[in-house]
Amino acid sequence: MVTITDVARAAGVSRSTASYAFSGRRTISTVVRDRVAAAAHDLGYTPNAGARALKTSRTHVIGLLAQFLPDEFAPAMLQYMLGVSDTARDLGYDILLAIDDDGVGALRRLTSSRMVDGVVLLNVAEDDPRLPALRAAHQPGALVGLPRDCRGVDVFDLDFAEAGRLMVDRLVRQGHREILLVSQSEDVVARGGAYVWRHQEGALERAARHGVQLTCVFGASAQPEIGHQLDRLLTDHPGVTALMLNNEAAAAALPGVLGGRGLRVPEDLSVVGRYSRELAETFALPFSAVESAPDVLGRMAVEQLVRRIERRGPDEPHTVRLVAPTLVDRGSIGPPPTP
Repeated sequence: MVTITDVARAAGVSRSTASYAFSGRRTISTVVRDRVAAAAHDLGYTPNAGARALKTSRTHVIGLLAQFLPDEFAPAMLQYMLGVSDTARDLGYDILLAIDDDGVGALRRLTSSRMVDGVVLLNVAEDDPRLPALRAAHQPGALVGLPRDCRGVDVFDLDFAEAGRLMVDRLVRQGHREILLVSQSEDVVARGGAYVWRHQEGALERAARHGVQLTCVFGASAQPEIGHQLDRLLTDHPGVTALMLNNEAAAAALPGVLGGRGLRVPEDLSVVGRYSRELAETFALPFSAVESAPDVLGRMAVEQLVRRIERRGPDEPHTVRLVAPTLVDRGSIGPPPTP
């Protein structure tokens, strides 16, 4: 078995220098660090995580708590997880994923055993039951999602209220006066998915300011239910000339619904959604959309968490950052059809 002594010999440095190159406990020149890394790669050596943890009091592992909930669109959640895991890898950290239904128990298990240096929470509810346990933990935490109480954690989220306003503004600018908003299911709201009502309230506020009619409904999260629901909604609201989607499953189902009804976008109906560029590519979605930026939010959460793990003291002020929405124009927004 290859040891760190073998690596040091191959790199032409002392054993302690090779050890410091891996642990980061002392400053090592870039040239020497690269030489040690090259020797380790050539010999197939991997630092022992347990020994490294004993020496540095760090595991270089980040706990990621997420859930695949039946009333949310699973591919969208995967985008957030990838944003976290890719950034962690780039910063030299591994991810320990917990998707237990008992999020509080999983969080306490990870933090009390010191298996992780910090924790990222996804699926954050307005009054998330995991937050008291995270605040009580020795390790720092970062959230992708905005809770009611942000004390003791770093928080990153899309500004959903502004996203709702932006979508309405863009449609009104084209002359639309009757708009339909399809949000996530009522179950998401009931368990504290504040992003749904934040988006809806922002849209309603802006619609009222413009004096336009905005009808808000909650949509299903999977096929075939959401496809049938969209078809019924278009039948029940014949005066609607624009559709807003804060529901990824609805966006994925809509092309088939429109094709079945013989409707063209934007000639017959303008459409604007809220989802990521990656999701648009995966499902070939042709609609203009506010970028949900899961990769950006995941990167920001991990970068802040690693800074807090490695350099910042416990009294460093925490941050709450809402990312300003941007709209990716794919040509699905136009003037309402002429009567």
